Amino acid sequence: MKNTVSTFKMQKESKDKITMLTAYDYSTAKLIDEAGVNGILVGDSLGMVMLGYEDTLSVTMEDMIHHIKAVTRGAKNALVVGDMPFMSYQTSVYDAVKNAGRLVQEGHCQAVKLEGGESVCPQIKAIVEASIPVMAHIGLTPQSVNAFGGFKVQGKSEDAAKRILQEAKAVEKAGAFAVVLECIPDKLAKIVTEEINIPTIGIGAGSDCDGQILVYQDMLGMFGGFKPKFVKRFANVGEEMTKAFKGYIEETKAKTFPAKEHCFKIDDSVIEKLY
Repeated sequence: MKNTVSTFKMQKESKDKITMLTAYDYSTAKLIDEAGVNGILVGDSLGMVMLGYEDTLSVTMEDMIHHIKAVTRGAKNALVVGDMPFMSYQTSVYDAVKNAGRLVQEGHCQAVKLEGGESVCPQIKAIVEASIPVMAHIGLTPQSVNAFGGFKVQGKSEDAAKRILQEAKAVEKAGAFAVVLECIPDKLAKIVTEEINIPTIGIGAGSDCDGQILVYQDMLGMFGGFKPKFVKRFANVGEEMTKAFKGYIEETKAKTFPAKEHCFKIDDSVIEKLY
């Protein structure tokens, strides 16, 4: 069954947990889709895990559209959400609607995601009024990493916790169909989930959210270096890939690959005529 903003709402109402993963290319999106994941986020995290940037701030609209197009070719049943990159919506409501439209029209995603709470509610409202579903994102918002002074857990003080709850209610009122809660205490995420009528998608926000999302390279052990506390490695695919690459190098140098079964035959009489 095709996943839509309506099925996401139904899952919250029936307490059926929503599953989401990131994807950035056709083949991975196809595998994730065939596994039955409800939603795929083409995140601006591609800047770090695909393009090698230090953060997400350098990702452009062209980067996003390129990768969204690849993912939507591979995903047939998952709801594909395209991330709006840094400065594609903060500058004005007009820019927000225009750029959201580009992600849908050129990238063919079914919804867009943008970071921020009350400050971006005018953008959310206008994009929704343009018939484009919006997934909001509050808590730790990576595009604001410089303002936060790094990647830090949000909502730990009384004022900060109240602010996150207020922002969740604000983005719901503005028309968002769901909201990502990133790096906030699990007890706070539980309250937010109970207080709003749209699905909450957690990443580092505990199991009481209506759904979960992870960067697929993180959960497969494919992205080295820093490992966030909230990440569980469901498989060490990165290790297996490195092992396979080394095996290929060794067999190529030893001339055990390609073996006879990997080669094409030609009649000896043809070869004799070449001399």
